[in-house]
Amino acid sequence: MCCNYESKTGRGKILNRVSHQFVASCVLFQIITVKDSKCHLSFCSSVESEEEENEEYQEENEDFPIFSDQSQLLDEYQLQKLAAHMPARTQGYPWNLVYSTAIHGSSLKTLYRNMADLDSPVLLVIRDMHNKVFGAFSSDPFKVSQYCYGTGETFLFTFQPDFQHYRWSGENSYFVSSNMESLHIGGGGGGFALWLDADLYHGASFSCPTFNNPPLSTHQDFIVQDVEVWTVWG
Repeated sequence: MCCNYESKTGRGKILNRVSHQFVASCVLFQIITVKDSKCHLSFCSSVESEEEENEEYQEENEDFPIFSDQSQLLDEYQLQKLAAHMPARTQGYPWNLVYSTAIHGSSLKTLYRNMADLDSPVLLVIRDMHNKVFGAFSSDPFKVSQYCYGTGETFLFTFQPDFQHYRWSGENSYFVSSNMESLHIGGGGGGFALWLDADLYHGASFSCPTFNNPPLSTHQDFIVQDVEVWTVWG
């Protein structure tokens, strides 16, 4: 609002100054357009430029998802980056916050319980004590299971130092495994791409063949500061 007010005020001063100059010299210039046959050239140009900017803004944001809540971990730039890399079947659907340590406390059991009735992909977002943000998109909601689950849509992401994402390498299918003690994403070859304990307090991230990823955080072993999980389906 402030920017619009200042731009309009500045434009008004310019128009007044130009108008006074025209009156002093007894010369009046007008341009006839389809939009307005009585508007001055300078005013029409400014209006058209403003309309073009609005159209560009709408085009840039027309695919931006709708959120049920405001994320405490992701800013607009990060949300745009993630939304652009989501599978096609999630595009156009709202993002709903189903779990947050700030709201629900730090408990893997609660995380599972909040997803018990879901049948949709989810986005796991983690911020560690070094304020590094990273996580994973899972094709399936997290649940207690004795088997690995998920599909090749699953991918990892990190914003260290800038946005990077790591898709399925095809080397194995250890997408997600989870029980009451811990949650694991990726595996094979000596370490999980992402591991969280039952209290969502201790975590770890290692290179793994499932995604051919480097560690997602700057520290392989990290302390969790916050966790959010979003559903990205209708």
